[in-house]
Amino acid sequence: MAEIAQIDPFIFRISIFVLAIFVGYYVVWSVTPALHTPLMSVTNAISSVIIVGALLAVAVNMKEVGGGGTVSVSKALGFVALILASVNIFGGFLVTQRMLGMYKKKQK
Repeated sequence: MAEIAQIDPFIFRISIFVLAIFVGYYVVWSVTPALHTPLMSVTNAISSVIIVGALLAVAVNMKEVGGGGTVSVSKALGFVALILASVNIFGGFLVTQRMLGMYKKKQK
């Protein structure tokens, strides 16, 4: 009986990541301007969930995990995620406000 070849889990995950990059690129650049504002609000909602997870990662107590260097790494990565998600949310609100401003009637 022939033996089935196993794929390395790292290669499998990295190939899914690369595929997600290509799919995301084509999805984002094919969005019409009319759909941009609703998609930005969904992106802001997703980023708010990321902020909750990042706050939990930053608030990890050393005694709960049992010490070690992994706690400081999780705190650092949680802080980076917190900053990047915050920038994404505030930038998303600014872009959404600007897009909605394009639909307002001009005052004389």
